Amino acid sequence: MNTTFKGYLLGAIAAAAYGTNPLFALPLYAEGISPDSVLFFRYLFALPILGLMLWSRGRSFAITRHDLLPLAVLGIVFALSSLTLFQSYNYMDAGIASTILFVYPIMVALIMAVFFHEKLTIQTVVCLVMAVGGIGLLYKGENGATLSFTGTMLVFASSLSYATYIVAINQTRLKDMATLKVTFYVILFGWFLFVFRSLAGDGIQLPPADKWYLWGNLFALALMPTAISLLCTTGAIQYIGSTPTAILGALEPVTAVFFGVTVFGEVLTVRVVIGFLLIIFAVSIVVAGGNINKYLVRLRKMFPRIKRR
Repeated sequence: MNTTFKGYLLGAIAAAAYGTNPLFALPLYAEGISPDSVLFFRYLFALPILGLMLWSRGRSFAITRHDLLPLAVLGIVFALSSLTLFQSYNYMDAGIASTILFVYPIMVALIMAVFFHEKLTIQTVVCLVMAVGGIGLLYKGENGATLSFTGTMLVFASSLSYATYIVAINQTRLKDMATLKVTFYVILFGWFLFVFRSLAGDGIQLPPADKWYLWGNLFALALMPTAISLLCTTGAIQYIGSTPTAILGALEPVTAVFFGVTVFGEVLTVRVVIGFLLIIFAVSIVVAGGNINKYLVRLRKMFPRIKRR
């Protein structure tokens, strides 16, 4: 297997793995388990997996006191992105939610233009208009019914939170820290948000005793869209670079739509397909056509290439 093919394969696996969020989350919702409890266990189970990955690479867990505040803030921002996305599943089809979430690279470009004076190209503006048009097609169904306004706003909040996280991690002192270590502490600090919300609300909800297999869903959420996606993304970047890897991220909403239709009976109309393709096309052009990809993926440091002697 040549390295290019291996890179594309790993990139596809990474994106598809991340797109399994609704596959494992929705059965838990059906049993009355809240998004807070689902994410509580997802983050909790992800910590030892990421810790083992960090240890196996011979990385130090040590951080300085100056790193605590930015890591804590980014942890909360990242957790809010997860929370709003998982809450949106209660208001709209998971496939549509995952598709709208995919506009985050365009939001990154807008944040960089507004707050960091990075040039906003005509190409980006055109792609933004295309993406908005695609969202408009998703927002209104063929029978005239519209998506839940609450659900739509939650997805936009998730996308904006994730875009903010991506920009912030490249603009703070953390940009020089190994990405795996950053991820471990971001997940750790983000977990405390769900601890607080669960204890302040209805408590931490567990799967029913007679449906013990749902613990597998919680573990799968920590494994598939977290650890496996992270590992495969890193490998893909090493083999084919960050831009093709970021474009392959289009498979994230494709996977979510696939499971939404085949497993959960979500409706896929011609209008939805056109809107879906417009968004995917617009975001892919933005990623491929500019320097925005350097903000989207910075995992190369996580597993640096071993120099041959």
